[in-house]
Amino acid sequence: MPRHSALFVLTAALAASVSLPAHADMMFNRVASFAVAGNLPADVEKTTPTSSEIVTASEDGMTLVYSDSPLGAVGFIDIADPKAPKAGGIVKIDGEPTSVVVIGGKVLAGVNTSQSKAKLSGNLTVINLASRAIESTCDLGGQPDSLAFSKDGKFLAIAIENERDEDLNEGEIPQMPAGDLRIFTLAEGQPDCATMKTVNLAGIAEVAAEDPEPEFVAFNEAGEIAVTLQENNHIAIVNAETGAIVTHFTAGSVALDKIDTKKNGALSFDGKMENVAREPDAVKWLDNDRLVVANEGDYKGGSRGFTIFSKKGEVLYESGPSFEYQVANAGHYPDDRNKKGVEPEGLETGTFGEDRLIFVASERGSVVGVYKDTGAEPQFVQILPSGIGPEGLVAIPSRNLLVTANEADLVEDGLARSHVMIYERSEGPATYPMITAKLTADGTPLGWGALSALAAGDTAGKLVAASDSFYANAPSIFEIDATQTPALITGKTIVTRGGHPAQKLDIEGLVADGEGGFWLANEGDPAKLVPHAILRVNDKGEIKQEIGFPMELLAHQTRFGLEGITAVGEGDDLTLVMAVQREWADDPKGQVKLLAYKPKAKEWSAVRYPLEANEAGWMGLSEITAHDGKLYILERDNQIGDLAKVKRIYSVALDAFKPVKLGGELPLVEKTLVRDIIGDLKSATNGYVVDKVEGFTIDKNGDIFVATDNDGVDDSSGETLFLRLGNISAVN
Repeated sequence: MPRHSALFVLTAALAASVSLPAHADMMFNRVASFAVAGNLPADVEKTTPTSSEIVTASEDGMTLVYSDSPLGAVGFIDIADPKAPKAGGIVKIDGEPTSVVVIGGKVLAGVNTSQSKAKLSGNLTVINLASRAIESTCDLGGQPDSLAFSKDGKFLAIAIENERDEDLNEGEIPQMPAGDLRIFTLAEGQPDCATMKTVNLAGIAEVAAEDPEPEFVAFNEAGEIAVTLQENNHIAIVNAETGAIVTHFTAGSVALDKIDTKKNGALSFDGKMENVAREPDAVKWLDNDRLVVANEGDYKGGSRGFTIFSKKGEVLYESGPSFEYQVANAGHYPDDRNKKGVEPEGLETGTFGEDRLIFVASERGSVVGVYKDTGAEPQFVQILPSGIGPEGLVAIPSRNLLVTANEADLVEDGLARSHVMIYERSEGPATYPMITAKLTADGTPLGWGALSALAAGDTAGKLVAASDSFYANAPSIFEIDATQTPALITGKTIVTRGGHPAQKLDIEGLVADGEGGFWLANEGDPAKLVPHAILRVNDKGEIKQEIGFPMELLAHQTRFGLEGITAVGEGDDLTLVMAVQREWADDPKGQVKLLAYKPKAKEWSAVRYPLEANEAGWMGLSEITAHDGKLYILERDNQIGDLAKVKRIYSVALDAFKPVKLGGELPLVEKTLVRDIIGDLKSATNGYVVDKVEGFTIDKNGDIFVATDNDGVDDSSGETLFLRLGNISAVN
């Protein structure tokens, strides 16, 4: 790795660099989320897959423009009021737009028209921003990726990637035809097709030199173009006026220590990797002599962070694993994608007031890290929540705005749509993360996510939570200090059996046992040999008792079992009350069981609970807690975004809770609505409503807390919402 007197690397100062920043007067907070499916024409089915991959803004910052490859369109969003974005429609294009820029009232879109990875073609399409009419095209003779224009508006650069076929020869390069760089002369935003220059980038890289695959382009104010060749692990600097390569250098490699390297259902930051190629994706200039790259590593590398280079190729700063530590502390670490960690892909810079800021988007962690450029080691500022797979970013400093485009559209799986999200910088604290974790003794992340249960601790503001089966090799109980904002996870206890992390667990509920340990509700799955059971653990997390379901229940079982557990009474009169998520085979449609178990007498009984009617998907229970003579129950549908209709807290009076023995007719309890939390979920961080509202409790002071399950950031935005809904006395 090149060295320089100004080299800044991750050293003993790591622990300090990943701690929460001191209070800052100016912070970004999300003010709106726009589902790009809202731009679909009336005659197009609303479940049609769509995407927002690369986003840019008009010169006045009032209109957003994004590329929508699956739809074959360029989309527009009116953000005159950034807190209330409006659909601006689309322009259909013959091909797949891959990138867009706006200059001089023109939208310039790189469009892939290739028949296959071997027969590559594309064009530059010019759209009038005001009329939305396609005015002209320039043939590119290859598949375009990134576009950028010079600060003086004279030149346009296009990376012609001619990307590899990952199914051919196991994705190995070289794969011809090679990519290159194209440069056009602009006049008031209009490209002159006849001026197209082709810059041959072959022969400069150490990796597959004959097959350069340019990924991203960016201009500095001196009219120089930085070009990343991701698969080739190389960076070139090109003079826009002459097309000459000014300099080029390898992106190099890094050694990574104390990282999570195993896709094993456990967060353990104790691994290492040597000689990891950076393989940069996005690049931005910080000034005329320094550039910053996001090291996604789409081929074989991926150093999990970002790097600042001098124009000569000297490494001025290497983030190492520090960025993904920030991501992990916010609960966004993607264990299911552990080979390359958080995969930084998108990048943006912008000067807001006196602060030059760097925005790094984690494709797999689904967050954006905000850093302040100090001229030396960047200062971490905050983490911003984003939709799934943020790739495009655009800063609009004139309006104190940042915008992200989230590529993934999971409509076919009934999950989140692609969103464009808008953040505003203003005075006041950051509203996200709403819960985070302290570092361990060696400065690495504690590791948490998929919070599926929440319960009160011994004192006001102290809570406990548990993770579900996503972390099957590290089932955990977490201690939470909710007296501070954000709430802080202060401890983690692994649930063990025989001295090892317990297997066949899916903890969906917990409650203190009064002796320093907990009763756990384990949701079973007969297909995976996971038993429906109640477990008792001591203060060390050791399983000391396992109580299986009786045959009267198991004869009708499904995989949708226990979702919460609470305790009523104490001593010999202790009764554990549990919520079953969905109907079992012996339940009438729209009714689920509330189970009761007396540990002393070893007696089971139950009642039925009436579910709300659902418009789509299924309805079920997610949590139960007893407080002051009532059972409080969290009921929800499994819908997301605008389709979500039921996320509610109901109560059942304990005086009317009369469970009877199993095997006979079960009484149906009456419920009372306590609070509809759809509005709370919408307003929490101005994102879309998530489906898995799974944690709910009332602490020793009577204060209400709600937490969401982020699914371990697997096909999820990874956001954990931690809501404080006031005192229960105010809503009863």
